[in-house]
Amino acid sequence: MSKLTGHLSSIFTLFPVKNDASQTLTLGQLGLGCPRLLVSLWHYLRKNSPSRAVNLKIFESHFDTLADFNLKLASLASPDSRLTQDDEQSTMVEALLRADIVAIEGCQRLIFDDGRFILDIYLGSTQSQLQQIAPTSVKNKVADDSALIAHWSITEKIEADSLDEASFWQMAKLSRDNATVSFSAPDREESKHIAALAQTVGLGLLLDTTVPGTQKATDSKFADTIRNDIDSNDIDSNDIPLLERRALRHAQSDKFQYCPITAANNNDGKGEIAIIGGGVASTHLALSLAQRNKKVRIFCSDASFAQQASGNKQGAVYPLLTPDNGHLSHYFQQGFLFSRRRLQALIDDEFTVSYDFCGVLQTGFDARSSARLDKIINGQSWNEKMAYLIDAASATQTAGIDIDKAGIYYPLGGWICPHEFTRAAFDKAARLSDVTVEFNADITRIEQKEGLWYLYKRVDDNHTDFTDNHIQEASQELEIGPFANLVLANGQGLTQFKQSEKLPATGFRGQVSHIPSRNALTKLSTVLCSHGYLTPGHNKFHCTGASYVKNPTNLDYCAVEQVENLHKIKHSYVDKPWTEDVDITGHSARVGVRMVTRDHAPMMGCAPDTNLMLTQYEQHQHTKESIKFWKETPAPTHKGLFILGGLGSRGITSGPLAAEALAAQLCGEIVPLSMPMLEMLNPNRFWMRKLIKGKAL
Repeated sequence: MSKLTGHLSSIFTLFPVKNDASQTLTLGQLGLGCPRLLVSLWHYLRKNSPSRAVNLKIFESHFDTLADFNLKLASLASPDSRLTQDDEQSTMVEALLRADIVAIEGCQRLIFDDGRFILDIYLGSTQSQLQQIAPTSVKNKVADDSALIAHWSITEKIEADSLDEASFWQMAKLSRDNATVSFSAPDREESKHIAALAQTVGLGLLLDTTVPGTQKATDSKFADTIRNDIDSNDIDSNDIPLLERRALRHAQSDKFQYCPITAANNNDGKGEIAIIGGGVASTHLALSLAQRNKKVRIFCSDASFAQQASGNKQGAVYPLLTPDNGHLSHYFQQGFLFSRRRLQALIDDEFTVSYDFCGVLQTGFDARSSARLDKIINGQSWNEKMAYLIDAASATQTAGIDIDKAGIYYPLGGWICPHEFTRAAFDKAARLSDVTVEFNADITRIEQKEGLWYLYKRVDDNHTDFTDNHIQEASQELEIGPFANLVLANGQGLTQFKQSEKLPATGFRGQVSHIPSRNALTKLSTVLCSHGYLTPGHNKFHCTGASYVKNPTNLDYCAVEQVENLHKIKHSYVDKPWTEDVDITGHSARVGVRMVTRDHAPMMGCAPDTNLMLTQYEQHQHTKESIKFWKETPAPTHKGLFILGGLGSRGITSGPLAAEALAAQLCGEIVPLSMPMLEMLNPNRFWMRKLIKGKAL
């Protein structure tokens, strides 16, 4: 038995069989460790507990360790490796290699086996990463710790003297009350040091003779810390570490009262979650929920999926970087990698999604935009898999046509067909769980009654429907429900309901022109991004655009915008002969509306009750006391109502990760985003940023 599977066999004996399929087992690990052991763990889980979902959270402080990990992982795929003799483990190695973990700070989520094995790779200072993780929601004054970490493994390359009490308290904060820790230390003194830290914070010591350097302790004070009853919530008044761990969770929760991270109502695995929408956001949320065995019902106002902003033939996918590489930039890098991996999983499952990760070449189109790009690329030491400076000659060689401009190249970027990406996500979700859609569902209003949500659909005069959960109240309106939880992911319709009408998201019309692939354009081999964008040919056409018209009054084809799209290309690449091959005379285009926020971040999370917020604001403003009130009082929300929208023009980059994060929140899990990112995405942020500083709305 290997070291890691030895741990797992011991760990699994601590948990009752009744939780096998209904509860995700969350494990923590300090250090990337050995890829062979990771593959062994995955293989063990698949063989011994195929119905149980496991989330392994790995924390690695040293970026250079990832390079060594990837080299060892690649060696496992070589013909000389023993793992290649096992087809199943060999497939796992290939899947990890294709996931392509990149050395960037923060959490990268990797999903395997339809959600039954999830890897969260946290890179950067371990203590900082731990501090920025939000524990699961607090209920009835006692933390519901079922989704917290059940066991910690400290890999053998972690030096004992690098571990301190502060780090262990952060680990304990994210751990179940009965959580355990195991480790491999080279000598007894280091073992005693780690064991003492574990005892200080109340983590039980899981002793395993299969791990070198770990001995069965003769001192029973460590062995006695292992708890065998995981369902016990009783805390002895003298058990100070457990009380302090709960206090830490409460303290962090209290600190972010203005940024609610509330789980779904009646989060017991029963009942449907309703989603209004029909684009990338709604179907990828459905997929993330289906991977958690949830029942989902989608209401789409159109006759099929992706008829609005998600309906373009090609959409560029690449990260939004900022000179300071702040939280927005970090989110888009993680979202970009998540979208790539989700696409790869759909392709592996033989769903049809057109795409080409051919790279994205971004160049300036005037002095200001060029200076901005220079500031971005020179402002940080970017990982070269994410972005690097490309000179004029290399830009021309990479693009396949004459560019002759320096710029930024995103080697992992490219394009994806948004409407196929949308449809494939739904088809996959429907294969995994009870996920259905009702098309032509023109939901005109929503209402909460006795804590449950009802949807009201416009119907024809002669329409009568008395099917299950449908009540005909009037000739023009059909009541659908009830639902304990409802998600608004309806793109340009996000603000159509009274509960969401004040959300500060604005619709911008975008016309994308379809131009024939001819002459020099046929040689274009990467996505160009400048004043506008231009994709390589697909099915004999390129996409270019897009227009940007605020609060449009119609979605009709516009000849003026078609000419503007041509001018953007000519403006971006002045006097380049190939621009003469951009032919817009066919008047072929597609128009959609993107909902855009002022800070360019998506909206994800609890729906704010803006009416109650403004009522409270009348009594609490412009004073130190008001600042204290807004920081310490739970932000008002519509219980059971959630928002997923405002994706702007980069929905296929930002949307799938936002959907995955919301699914984790709905299911009461540890969300794979840092607390600052959750603040940045929270739909109430535009008000709360001012209120907690005592500023006027």
